[in-house]
Amino acid sequence: MDKIPALCGRSITLESLPMSNPGIFITGTDTGVGKTTVAVAIVRQLVLAGRRVGVYKPVGSGVSLAQTEAMGSMDSSQLWEAAGRPLTLALVCPQLFQAPLSPPRSALAEGKTVDDRLLRDGILPWKKAFDFVVVEGAGGLFSPLSTDSLNVDLARDLGLPLVLVDAARLGAIGRTLAAVTAARAAGLTVAAVVLSQVQPVGNQQPADPTHPSAVMRDSAIDIRLLLQPLPVAVLAYGAHAIEPQIDWLAQ
Repeated sequence: MDKIPALCGRSITLESLPMSNPGIFITGTDTGVGKTTVAVAIVRQLVLAGRRVGVYKPVGSGVSLAQTEAMGSMDSSQLWEAAGRPLTLALVCPQLFQAPLSPPRSALAEGKTVDDRLLRDGILPWKKAFDFVVVEGAGGLFSPLSTDSLNVDLARDLGLPLVLVDAARLGAIGRTLAAVTAARAAGLTVAAVVLSQVQPVGNQQPADPTHPSAVMRDSAIDIRLLLQPLPVAVLAYGAHAIEPQIDWLAQ
């Protein structure tokens, strides 16, 4: 992967995380931008650092019947495995629905509703038993989780800072700036931005400025310049760690 000159060679320290109940809420500019991949990379980093990490996905949709019966989804299973299979898989994502729609629409298709209280209370077993909780939302920051709650509402109620994920492709600068601006206007703390490469790299020459790695590198540099001192990192396609590493537990 191409290096990011302005960022590499050091880790980034966060000074704003609330250490009384540490955790982060991973959200995105949209659906399909690589939230789960980033969440898994962060969980692995924390586990390797010796932390006991809880993982929580408040609600999931687009889950097959077999996955629903197994009390897990692809996303929740990946988080659970990365954390070392803590507690039970069913507690990772306690509300699962089958239709590939927004959670409230998916629930409605089954004649059900998303339980707003459970969205918030489902994190409690993880808060009680673990050093740090990684929460992954569903869809984008302003996507609905229930008929009454958006991701932004849940993040605010849980009191967790955001890690904003966007796909490392053309348009990332504008999407990221818009989402960070909206999050801050809603009273939330944005702890970091991560650009995730969601598709394999093609056959262009790496020196080509339109090469996916060049787009990711240059977008990260520009976002960092526009939002400094906000930490900005990247996750290359197929990589297991974000670069540069961020110290999620720094006070």
